[in-house]
Amino acid sequence: MKVFVGGVVAAFLGIIGILVFFGQFLQLLAGAVPLMLLVGGAMAAYLGYDEVKDKLPLPKNKAQSGTESAPESNYKAEAEKYKEEVERLKAELEKSKSETQS
Repeated sequence: MKVFVGGVVAAFLGIIGILVFFGQFLQLLAGAVPLMLLVGGAMAAYLGYDEVKDKLPLPKNKAQSGTESAPESNYKAEAEKYKEEVERLKAELEKSKSETQS
């Protein structure tokens, strides 16, 4: 309740402040708009640069003459190993469930 009352009082004082200092408010607003455009444009340009950089094809290393790189093939082999382990554990779980139900 205290936060609500404080928010209402702050909003009321803000409205009064804008009405009393309307000229200065417009001057502040006129100075803040170019700054917001500058910061927003710089951020958009940076994000666009990252996106373009990600889409550009990377030059291939001479060491990676095969179709797959070594780390990628290691990841695939490890993933296959974990898939087999999951299947084995599922089979054990089903076996233990059927033994407890019997």
